[in-house]
Amino acid sequence: MENLRLNVALLRRRVPNLTSAAKSVGLRPATVSNLCTGKIPLGRSEVKTLVALADLAECTLDELIIRGEKVEMIETKIKALDLFAPVAKGGTIGLVARPGMGQLVILLELFHRLKSEGYKAVFLMPEGNYPELDDVKDFADVIATSIDQAYEELAQLGKSNDVLFAADRSNVVSGEIYDLQYRLQAIGVDSITTFLLDLTGQAVDEDLPYGPLETLLQFDADLTARHLFPAINPIQSTSSVLEGAFLDQNHLLLQQRAQKLLRRYRELRSLVQVSGMDRLPASEVQTYKRGERLEAYLTQPFYTAEAFTGQKGESVSIQETLEDVRKIIDGAADSRELDELQYIGKLN
Repeated sequence: MENLRLNVALLRRRVPNLTSAAKSVGLRPATVSNLCTGKIPLGRSEVKTLVALADLAECTLDELIIRGEKVEMIETKIKALDLFAPVAKGGTIGLVARPGMGQLVILLELFHRLKSEGYKAVFLMPEGNYPELDDVKDFADVIATSIDQAYEELAQLGKSNDVLFAADRSNVVSGEIYDLQYRLQAIGVDSITTFLLDLTGQAVDEDLPYGPLETLLQFDADLTARHLFPAINPIQSTSSVLEGAFLDQNHLLLQQRAQKLLRRYRELRSLVQVSGMDRLPASEVQTYKRGERLEAYLTQPFYTAEAFTGQKGESVSIQETLEDVRKIIDGAADSRELDELQYIGKLN
């Protein structure tokens, strides 16, 4: 079952309201979401689940399952993203966060970073008054005020450029985004990577707030409260790029080791918060401290925030990130103080 993945684009097109549709046939929306992003490998899914999805999409299993097509990763040089939820080139990326967690900051940072790689950025302004969107004009090449204008701009730019397109969840709920993606596919424009954010914060309470996704970026309230940014949840965030054969096996192995460490660290941190370090079993102290250091290392200064933080933005290649994460997990950073690891680029 290697090199197999769901045809997420087909599901988006055929089953716009996948949450309701999944529930109506007895499927858990979370299971469907995890299959779409690759968090649950297709080889571990039940046949009846795939058959039910094919029935919903009114397609055959051969149409639902894509064989042998590689999901390309956009290297952002943002450590937490590239490690846990690589951005799928040409895919749809959903940002799930409440206001104040930094979803807009990370979107604008991606616009800024990827422009130097030749990408063009298009932002579809939602209806309503959102003062926080004033800064978007400084980072997007095109600001569209209607879905039709967005289509015209994307159709033109997409002929000769890789394009980043961002829109609010309100355009997803209306069905406009899916119609837009279908129209672009119909004219052969497949170079659009779509980012969906939620300015209201309602997406946090939905099972499938954006429908099928290639990459899910789940933001973390605890990291936000402790001012550890980007506040990407390392356990819940995921991507179809991480599916078996689509990713370098060293990356996949380290991603899994990092998740295991951070998952246990989070459990131990709950105990420490209640009872203090003295109640931590001696056998778990090393795990706690390494998890703490890895969490600190995954913070990162952003170029777009330099004026506010006074810190110079940092870029870290995926190979440097993987090497640093391996060192932290294996104990090479055990002697480093915690504040030496927060808001740095790569390890010295």
